[in-house]
Amino acid sequence: MSVLYIAIPVALSIAGLALWAFARAVKQGQMDDLETPAMRILHDDDGYEPPE
Repeated sequence: MSVLYIAIPVALSIAGLALWAFARAVKQGQMDDLETPAMRILHDDDGYEPPE
C-alpha cells in the first residue's frame, strides 16, 4: 500500500509533463500541417543516385 504513495505522484508528474509538452508543441505551431510530411514520401527526389 505504501508503494501507491510514490507511484501516484510519479504517474501524475509524468502525465503533467506530457500534457505540458503537448501544449507547448501546439502553441509553437508544430501541429499545424499534418498532410505535408505524409505526402513528401510520394514525391521523387531528383538528387538521389542509387549506389553502384
